[in-house]
Amino acid sequence: MATAQLAGWGAALPSRVVTSEEVAARFGVDEDWVVGRCGIRERRWVGPGETTASLAVEAGKAALAQAGLAPSDVAHLVVATATPEQPSPATSAFVQHALGVTGSAHDVNAECSGFVYALVHAAALMRLDPRPALVIGSDTHSLTTDPADRDLGILVGDGAGAVVLTPGDREWFLGFDLGADGSRTSSLQVLAGGSRMPVTEQAVRDGLHHARINGNEIYLNAVRLTVATVRRTLAAAGFTAGDLDLVVPHQANIRIVDSIVKHTGLAPERVFTNLDRYGNTASASIPIAVSEALASGRLRPGNLVLLAGFGAGMTWGSVLLRWGGGEPS
Repeated sequence: MATAQLAGWGAALPSRVVTSEEVAARFGVDEDWVVGRCGIRERRWVGPGETTASLAVEAGKAALAQAGLAPSDVAHLVVATATPEQPSPATSAFVQHALGVTGSAHDVNAECSGFVYALVHAAALMRLDPRPALVIGSDTHSLTTDPADRDLGILVGDGAGAVVLTPGDREWFLGFDLGADGSRTSSLQVLAGGSRMPVTEQAVRDGLHHARINGNEIYLNAVRLTVATVRRTLAAAGFTAGDLDLVVPHQANIRIVDSIVKHTGLAPERVFTNLDRYGNTASASIPIAVSEALASGRLRPGNLVLLAGFGAGMTWGSVLLRWGGGEPS
């Protein structure tokens, strides 16, 4: 994938800040218990007028401005989300119209791995059609979580992040690995709302339209699968963990991130995290973190950076980039 490079990036976060003190009071626990369990001190939740699409539009505008491109320059728009604007049509249709993009538009749903999937997808697409692509990860899981579910309620945050891919003459994408294990669909799922179980009055009474999680299964498999995908991507590209300048993992839970770091031999000081301020923003977590790493100087031209995520399904994905591999065409 030698024809795509990242020329712009941006993020969008809801204005409402929800502290762990507030969340702890809701569930009748201590704030220190919440922070100790997940490493999150505050998160952002959408308010009136804020949706998955509206956040995606804001992040997309920021990324296009950074790249110096107009919406009409975008040949392909890919939106990664597991909390769509509505069941149909795709969220990307709403985003395309609001931004003024004239090219193609489609969604990718790989849950929290969605942004990595979408990024690889867009970069591969540009080998066939080397024109700019806009990739956005946007999720609003605060709207799908059962208000009484403590396991998920302390974790979820809302947000969106975006990157612009443009044609280039040097390799930015050095390697990737994507995968899924559909035998583990019960680890995290929303039962009602699809063809298997349409939304009914009884389903809503039973709370089946809310997300349900098996925390222990998620933890064990998230660590195992992420460690494996990181190792495969590094090995395929001919690098080791010690070669990396920066690692941007899916911002799920600090315990999961710490376990992944430990089992892969990554240097902790080279791992970028911001989940203490934003919580688990699902498919938006990696592009939000990338934007912050660039703004803070943690990610610079020439750096070898690894993006890695996992999600319900279960899915996983990682991509290795040499940041600053070329100038925009």
